[in-house]
Amino acid sequence: MATAASLLALIDSAIEALLTGGASSYSIGARTVTKLDLGTLLEERRQLQIQVNREVGSGSVSLGKMTRHRR
Repeated sequence: MATAASLLALIDSAIEALLTGGASSYSIGARTVTKLDLGTLLEERRQLQIQVNREVGSGSVSLGKMTRHRR
């Protein structure tokens, strides 16, 4: 089973291929093949990035305000 990180790398490669002139669809005779479009790839990438961040920790820090109640 592929990990979220490995799928993210594949998505990045597919996005790069589309952005550098790769065909998103092509026809041979009467058959047409359509690959994923850029919008779908970007949304999938966003979801995978969230999952990867959760798995490895995003490195973000949350701050909270603490108050002291006087009696």
